[in-house]
Amino acid sequence: MSEFEFLRHVTIGQYLPTGSAVHRLDPRAKMLMAALLVLGAVLSSSAIALSAALAVVLIGLVAARIPLRYAVQGLRPALPFLIFLALLQVFTIPANDIGTVLWQWWRITITLTDLRAALAMLLRFAVLILGLSLFSFTTSLTELTHGSEHLLRPFQRVGLPAHELALVAAIAIRYVPLLALEAERIAKAQASRGADFGRGGGNAFRRAVRMLPLLVPLFVAALRRGETLVLAMEARNYSGGKGRTHLIHLQARCADVVAIGLVALLAAGLIAAGRANLDARLWHWVVRMGQALT
Repeated sequence: MSEFEFLRHVTIGQYLPTGSAVHRLDPRAKMLMAALLVLGAVLSSSAIALSAALAVVLIGLVAARIPLRYAVQGLRPALPFLIFLALLQVFTIPANDIGTVLWQWWRITITLTDLRAALAMLLRFAVLILGLSLFSFTTSLTELTHGSEHLLRPFQRVGLPAHELALVAAIAIRYVPLLALEAERIAKAQASRGADFGRGGGNAFRRAVRMLPLLVPLFVAALRRGETLVLAMEARNYSGGKGRTHLIHLQARCADVVAIGLVALLAAGLIAAGRANLDARLWHWVVRMGQALT
């Protein structure tokens, strides 16, 4: 029954209260750090810089007392999709067919640039998934709501509903593990009735059709949960954030400023390494050193 345990492979949306120093950071600081990390990873094309960023994220997980084995499990559901994207990056991007040719057949050419681009893409997704998982592991639902609302509060002057947007974002993130748990329950129930979820043979279309016994009830259950949540909020006379007072007032500390500054430097380094084409320069330097030694 291990193939039906979807929840253990979902790390985004889970909160692990270990009481570490990372947990005690201001939620606004953690949100800004996550945004800076995502910005740097998306804009960087250097595999070396992304490897350094991945190492920093792993150090953050250790500092937050999060088991690395549990955190890395979040990469498992996306691994087939990432491998498929990496193969597309290698075989179908003509712009990367420059530099040292490693293998060539007919119109297919694999160069060192292709492999560097594919490696950078895999590292980028790993940084994004593990970085967002670290943010989720160390930020509770209450902290996420208050932090989002405090960051969006200045935009209320132009009519932006800060409280409503913060609440929607918090519910959306925490809804992910609930959907995984619901999918696990439906999959076990359907499998006991003889449903096949594509573990056998057949082409991709047939495997997709066999997933309908899981997807359709999951979609219906998600709508039902959303309706229940709306009715519960209406029963408690929820009327939005207009005129509401705040019991919790967040206070930034020196540790929060230092943490934001370090992640900002990391993001700047990621972007600068991609713009400077650090990978190609390092490879050129290694080739020259090899030629000099021989």
